[in-house]
Amino acid sequence: MVISTEHLTYTYSPGTPFEKVAVNDVSLTIESGEMVGVIGHTGSGKSTLIQHLNGLLKPTSGKILLDGKDIWGEGTNIRDIRFQVGLVFQYPEYQLFEETVYKDIAFGPKNMGLDEKEIDKRVHEAAEFAGLSPELLEKSPFELSGGQKRRAAIAGVIAMEPKILILDEPAAGLDPRGRNRILDQIRRYHDYTGNTVLLVSHSMEDVANFADKILVMNNAEVFAYDTVEKVFARSEELRRIRLSVPQVTNVFYRLLADGLPVPENVYTVGYAKRKLLALLRGEEENA
Repeated sequence: MVISTEHLTYTYSPGTPFEKVAVNDVSLTIESGEMVGVIGHTGSGKSTLIQHLNGLLKPTSGKILLDGKDIWGEGTNIRDIRFQVGLVFQYPEYQLFEETVYKDIAFGPKNMGLDEKEIDKRVHEAAEFAGLSPELLEKSPFELSGGQKRRAAIAGVIAMEPKILILDEPAAGLDPRGRNRILDQIRRYHDYTGNTVLLVSHSMEDVANFADKILVMNNAEVFAYDTVEKVFARSEELRRIRLSVPQVTNVFYRLLADGLPVPENVYTVGYAKRKLLALLRGEEENA
């Protein structure tokens, strides 16, 4: 399922002293099955943009197209769009409200009008994707740890089986262990389903590790939208808009500046480790 925007513009509080253009003339296409990292400083427009992709916000002008059809076009049911494009807000655990984790995860599928057998299947599959053990399903969501609550909230969106899953800072506020677990589960979900995933993050390391492509927002506009390598190759431009490349990339730039024969395009710690070990073994020509 392909989602795209055509000259998308959104203005908050138009015609008032508080008028602000949050997304300005954005045109982009996200292909089916891609894992896209969305980055940008606070106020860059990234959160406003993603809220348009499932119809939570309606464009001031321009279009959002899902498989070529305008989601706000005549005859389109915006409720159905939201089942196809799932959005997990930042700190989604604050939206948990049911008596049990099972009921919370089942809430979306019930609203889709599915029968009990299908709902049960989806709840258990979504819980497994999110890394929740079966015994947690009958607990109150308020008995869970912070990381478990986050995974339960993500499972509630996954249970609707959206073709496109959008996550706004899914690891925000978690400790390193919880952060890694959440991101690993998202990657496993993407690898297994082949669905499109958009991951909004402030962490360059996260998007370097998990994304196929990176969308950079700046001042309400698209600054860059390309592969990880091509975006991070523009390190000086990124710094000028108050962003940065992953720390390991900066380390390798320093090594290069000192004359060591290391590659430029190093964006993850695992790749850096392999290159340095090969260099130490005298295999730099094949590294």
